[in-house]
Amino acid sequence: NWHLKENARDHHTSKFSSKELIVRRGQAFLLTFNGTEQPEQNLTFIAETGPKPSKPAKTQATFGISSTVSKESWSAVLQSTSSNSVSISISSPHNAVIGRYKLSVQSTSSGSSSPASLGTFVLLFNPWSSDDDVFMPNKAECEEYVLEEFGIIFAGNQNHINSFGWNFGQFQGDILNICLSMLDRSLNYRQDPATDVSHRNDPKYLGRVLSAMVNANDDQGVLLGNWSGKYEGGKSPSSWTGSGEILQNWKKSGFKPVRYGQCWVFAAVLTTVLRCLGIPTRTITNFSSAHDADGNLRVDEFYDASGNHLDRAADSIWNFHVWNESWFSRSDLGPKYNGWQVLDATPQEESGGIYQCGPASRNAIKEGDVDLDYDCPFVFAEVNADCMYWNYDPATGKKTLIFSKSTVIGQFISTKAVGRDDRVDVTNDYKYEEGSKKERDIFKKARKKLGLEDKFDPTAPTPQEIDQKPDISGNFKVAGPLEVGKDLNLILVLANLQSDAKTVNVNMTAWSTVYTRRPVNEIWKDSISVTLSPKEEKQFPIKIQYTEYQQQLTTDNTIQVTALCHVEGGIQVLVQRDIILDNPAIDIQVLGEAKVNKEVEVEVIFTNPTDMEMMDCVLQVEGNDLLRGILEIDIPPLKASEKSSTKFKLIPSETGPKHLLVNFSCDKFADIKTFKMVNV
Repeated sequence: NWHLKENARDHHTSKFSSKELIVRRGQAFLLTFNGTEQPEQNLTFIAETGPKPSKPAKTQATFGISSTVSKESWSAVLQSTSSNSVSISISSPHNAVIGRYKLSVQSTSSGSSSPASLGTFVLLFNPWSSDDDVFMPNKAECEEYVLEEFGIIFAGNQNHINSFGWNFGQFQGDILNICLSMLDRSLNYRQDPATDVSHRNDPKYLGRVLSAMVNANDDQGVLLGNWSGKYEGGKSPSSWTGSGEILQNWKKSGFKPVRYGQCWVFAAVLTTVLRCLGIPTRTITNFSSAHDADGNLRVDEFYDASGNHLDRAADSIWNFHVWNESWFSRSDLGPKYNGWQVLDATPQEESGGIYQCGPASRNAIKEGDVDLDYDCPFVFAEVNADCMYWNYDPATGKKTLIFSKSTVIGQFISTKAVGRDDRVDVTNDYKYEEGSKKERDIFKKARKKLGLEDKFDPTAPTPQEIDQKPDISGNFKVAGPLEVGKDLNLILVLANLQSDAKTVNVNMTAWSTVYTRRPVNEIWKDSISVTLSPKEEKQFPIKIQYTEYQQQLTTDNTIQVTALCHVEGGIQVLVQRDIILDNPAIDIQVLGEAKVNKEVEVEVIFTNPTDMEMMDCVLQVEGNDLLRGILEIDIPPLKASEKSSTKFKLIPSETGPKHLLVNFSCDKFADIKTFKMVNV
C-alpha cells in the first residue's frame, strides 16, 4: 500500500491526478506491506533512477531498516508491525536526484534471491524543506510559485501596460510525464545519459537544460519561435491561453516543435515545467527591453532619411520581453547570490553554443557582477543598456548619431502579486535608481568587467556627437481613443528651443510592428515643411483611418509612428511613439452558483464595435477544475454594432477559487482575452 492520499497530502502533491506515488525529496513517505512473513530487519531496499543506476553517481541506493533517518542518504525506518503487515517510512536525502525511481526490496535472510519490484514513484524538489537548494521560507510564496496553476502575464509597452491570464496547468493530466520526457530529450542526455541523470539533483543544471529544451532551436524542443507577424502553418503566439495544449501537442506529434511561440509563451511553458518539478518559478516582464547582440551594453537603432525604422541591426529594443525567475541557492557563487535566478527560454543569443540562458543571479545583475555564471552580461544589458539612435544612408553606408539615452531601457519590471491578481513592480531588485550615481557606477563597473572601458570602439559615437544639442524638440500626443476599429488621431507637437527662426523638413511614417518593434507593414507616410518662429510651438494633427491600418495590423496591435525632423543648419531630431491599440472588451457572466459536480451556465457577451461585418468568429475557453480540455465554439457572423451572446455549461470538479480563461478571435480582431475568477 503506497498510501497515495496521505503521502500526497504531506508532500504537497495532492494536485497531481496520478495513480503513481509522487513525493518530494528530503522528506519521509510511508509504505505498508501485507503478508510479510519475513522478520523486517532482514529487508533491503533498492531505489534507482536513470538508464544506468550506480552508487557513485547517486542514481542508486541500497538501504536496510535503521532506527533513525539519515539526512545524507536514503533510509528506511520501521513504523509499525502487526501479525501480517509491516509499515515502513522511507526518506531520501535533501539533495537526491529528482525523477522517476524504481523501488525494489530484497530479503537478506533467504540467501541470494533476486529483488522483488515494488513499483515506481516520482521524486521532486522540495521547497518546503529547509535543507533543499530550492527551500522557500515563506509558505504563501510556495503556494503561489509552486502550487498555483493560474498566472497573469504583463505586456503592452511602458506607457500602456496590459495583462492577460494564463493557465500553467502543471498538475493536469500527463504534464509531469511530459516534463520528465523533456529531460530525456535534451542534448546533454543524448550525449551522456548516465552523467545527465546524475546532475538532476541540481536546480541550476536543470534550469539551464530546460531553458534550452523549451525552444526548438538545437534540440527539437517544445516551441518554434516566429516574430515575422505572419503565422501560417501554425497557431499565432497570441492565440494560446495555457501551457497544457502546447505540451500535449508536442508529445502527440512525436515531439515535433509546436508552432509558434514568442517570449511570453516560452516563459509560460518554462514556468509550468519548473513548477511541476518543484522549483519555485514566476514570469517577469521587462518593458523597453534591450536585445544587445554584440555584448557592448549598447543598443543601436537605425532610421533612413524618410523616418523608416530600418531592420538592419542585430540589436533591438523590444516593447516588452518576458523571462523567468526561479528560486534556489547558488553554491557555485556563494550565499549573497542565492534567491531569484533569471532563466530565459526565448532563443535570442547562443550561450555555450546553444540557445539557452541562465541561471543569472538577480543580485549579481543588480551589483554589476557580470563576470559570474551564467549569461549575466546579456541579462544586465536587457535592463541597463544605453541606446543610440542613428540616421543611416543605405547608398553611402554613412551613419550619423541623432541622439543617445541611458535611461530608456528596463522600465516597470513586473510580475504577478502573491495570492492576488495584481501587478508588482520589481525594477528596484534589478538596478539602483535610474540616473542615480550608484546606478552609473554599477554600469561603469559592468563595462570594466567586460573589458569595454579600455577598448577603442570604432562604432561608438564621439563625445562631440553625444553632447550636441538639438534646436527643436518634438513629441506625439494622442488625441482620441486608442482602439482597434477606430481611427487613430495624433498630434505632432514641435517646439523651437532657439531664439531665431528655424525651418524644419519633417518626414513621417507609420508602420505596424510586432512587440519586438520589428516593422512589418507600412501603413502611412507624409512629409511637411515647417517654419518655427523663435521659441514657437506648433501642433500638426495626424489622422490614420481604421480602413488604412486594419489589413496591416499584426496580432500585437502595435503601430510605430516616426517623424524624422531635418532642421536646416542643425542636427536631426527623431520623434517617435509606439502605440498600442486596445481590443474591444469581452464580458463573462456566471449565471448562478458554481458547485462541485453540478452544471452551471456561463454567458460570454461581445459587441461588434465596427461598421463592418465580422466573420470567422471563434470562442476558446479553458479552466482547470471547471472543464476538461479546451472548449471551442464557432459563433455566427456579427453585423456592424451587433451584440452576440454565447452560453455554455461548466461542471466544476473541485471547490475553491478557479479561473476561467476566454479567447475570442475573428477576421477583424485577433485574440481578445479575458479571465473570470469563479468561486466553486
